[in-house]
Amino acid sequence: MAYDKFNILRSSAVPLPIENVDTDQIIPARFLKATERKGFGDNLFRDWRYNADDTPKQDFVLNNPIYSGKILVGGKNFGSGSSREHAAWAIYDYGFRCVVSSFFADIFKNNAINVGILPVTVSPEFLDKIFKAIEADPKAELEVSLPDQTITILATGENESFVINGYKKHNLLNGYDDIDYLQSMKEEIKSFAAASKY
Repeated sequence: MAYDKFNILRSSAVPLPIENVDTDQIIPARFLKATERKGFGDNLFRDWRYNADDTPKQDFVLNNPIYSGKILVGGKNFGSGSSREHAAWAIYDYGFRCVVSSFFADIFKNNAINVGILPVTVSPEFLDKIFKAIEADPKAELEVSLPDQTITILATGENESFVINGYKKHNLLNGYDDIDYLQSMKEEIKSFAAASKY
């Protein structure tokens, strides 16, 4: 399934300065029954967003109208816990296209890339600067450039580079998942197969 192409994203950001956010907090296990990748955004951080009677918790950041944007900024060790793909689906379905943290759990990081979300790992010092920029101005914008592999706080011009696997970068730039990548090489595969026949 193809996803939005990721090139340069300029957006305000939603701050979630909580460490060790695990996949059960991102999408509780009771919402994993669906097999389609749609509708999970409604239950993103469900137990943090809503009371038992389904009323919004006013003190949770996603319920605060001053914060918006396509970038989620999380604390250290984001996406730990189980390997459920649904956590990445929920973040994508909610509308986020990039998650920034100083450390990601490996499985979550790969799941995110596979559904079109760019996980950007920054230093703890730069993460702190991002949180402070958002605190000073909730509408402060970040610019994430996948081609240049940089993230910039536009208000100050401060930036930092990030690392991404070349194959995963190619797929994000083209909006591919692994199957789309193979489909894009269909003719080359046919030619190779034909040339390999004896």
